[in-house]
Amino acid sequence: MRWAGQQLDVETPGTLPGLGSIAGLVRSVTTPEFQGITFHEVLARSALNSVPGTALPFNWTVNPYRGCTHACRYCFARPTHKYLELDAGQDFDRQIVVKTNVAEVLRRELARPSWKREPVALGTNTDPYQRAEGRYRLMPGIIEALASSGTPLSILTKGTLLRRDLGLLTAAAADVSVGIGVSLALGDEVLRRRLEPGVPSVRGRLDFIRTIRDAGLPCGVMVAPVLPWLTDSTEQLDHLLGQLSEAGATGVTPLVLHLRPGVKEWFMQWLAYDHPALVARYESLYAHGPYVAQSYQRAFDTKLRPLMTKHGFARHSPHRSEPIRGMHPSPPPQDPLF
Repeated sequence: MRWAGQQLDVETPGTLPGLGSIAGLVRSVTTPEFQGITFHEVLARSALNSVPGTALPFNWTVNPYRGCTHACRYCFARPTHKYLELDAGQDFDRQIVVKTNVAEVLRRELARPSWKREPVALGTNTDPYQRAEGRYRLMPGIIEALASSGTPLSILTKGTLLRRDLGLLTAAAADVSVGIGVSLALGDEVLRRRLEPGVPSVRGRLDFIRTIRDAGLPCGVMVAPVLPWLTDSTEQLDHLLGQLSEAGATGVTPLVLHLRPGVKEWFMQWLAYDHPALVARYESLYAHGPYVAQSYQRAFDTKLRPLMTKHGFARHSPHRSEPIRGMHPSPPPQDPLF
């Protein structure tokens, strides 16, 4: 198991298989307000994760949590739990690793003379504003560490808990570039509850986008994933883009569902239960890899283009503030746990 380099003591009840107590430093916690969830508190050895050589607009990430209580059936990060000898299904939703000292470690790393103040992205793996953040409050320290060091930052979230830190982010934007992105793809509340049971409501996130904009910060939206034959009709996309425009989104990035190994099995299990008539069509559509067939993508792009123009999203719009004086279109390589 990759709890690298730390000496284990006696096993304690509630810990992960093979994970022992680390004399006052690591523990597993269950609480009544998070029924069915176990938090595994870890002391991280590093906070900044390097992801060089990608097509993304950043080379560094910080991920304070592993696993995610949003429990999205399609989440691309699910296979990362296998590195911990946990499964990509329910364990990903219920066994949450918390890097309790991440802000302290980050401050040390940002103080190194070698740090060049390159942009740092949060929310590239699992959501930094999932429900656990309400308990652990790791993000204020992370934001303060980045801003005080002169490091640009971006945050992508499905959680409205970021509202708590808007004052911090607005203050940070006076000194560094700050990007905020909200993920909102499922406009149907019934479907949202089935596929994203731990995510705030559609209305809640639309109101959240308005709140971000009222705070004077830009807010891009990831319309991802668009689900073939479930959320991809012209009428559905037109309605959702209209809502996002009305809410004040400064840019929109629509992405069709992709199904990596480890995610596909979990998603297809849900599809077989909720929409069995679509199983064969999905198997054909994703027969050659994690991305949809090129013929579907071309047709989708053709359908989408006039809708983006109609709602004012045709041209590139900023998702970042500029200092007063994100978006993450595809998953980056896996970052290390410690």
